[in-house]
Amino acid sequence: MLEQFLWVIFPYIVLTIFIGGHIWRYQYDQFGWTSKSSEMLEKKQLRLGSLLFHWGILFVFVGHVMGILIPESVYATLGITEEAYHFIALIGGVPAGLAALIGLLILIRRRATVKRVWATSSRGDWIALLFLATVIATGLSSTLLNVDSHGFDYRTTIGPWFRSVLLFHPDPSYMETVPVWFQIHILAALSIFAVWPFTRLVHVFSFPLRYLRRSYVVYRKRMPKQAEQPHNIH
Repeated sequence: MLEQFLWVIFPYIVLTIFIGGHIWRYQYDQFGWTSKSSEMLEKKQLRLGSLLFHWGILFVFVGHVMGILIPESVYATLGITEEAYHFIALIGGVPAGLAALIGLLILIRRRATVKRVWATSSRGDWIALLFLATVIATGLSSTLLNVDSHGFDYRTTIGPWFRSVLLFHPDPSYMETVPVWFQIHILAALSIFAVWPFTRLVHVFSFPLRYLRRSYVVYRKRMPKQAEQPHNIH
């Protein structure tokens, strides 16, 4: 029953909360649909941490798409062996994961040590940071614990299970041989999708595409008015 709940029921609970939560948030909290930028409060740590985190998480996302959504048979057709794929996943995934984790730790330290940033932080901000740190740390540890290319292959287990969930034909049998550290990573990732609509993470879906075609904003320097000279009294 536990396996049925974790790998069949729980993903759809998360999916329902994820979609319904975003709809509710957009309808009732459009003014809160923002990244809540704190750049004006502190810039140095934010610049470094945000750069490392966002670029790292972008490459991590691409790696997950390649490893989970694309079936193993596609790579076999292209002539990419298991050893070659595993090598590419390591040299690409480990640096990206480390960059994302280091960037996130810098952002957490900034939020905890800069008084003005701390004062403006909400409970949702800390929840988002905690779940992100858990997901990245468990994902990175899972990769490092699976260095041997002849070990566990998530393309024949987690990948088919994930695609079966997306196709509404979930098959929990794929998860029977998945190591516990991978299971923890998956459950942590599902949990962050459950809290996503209620945190600042919603700004991911608000990329300002209209900025690419809007007119330029022209700023002009305003000259201060010269003080009026007092009239001479004769």
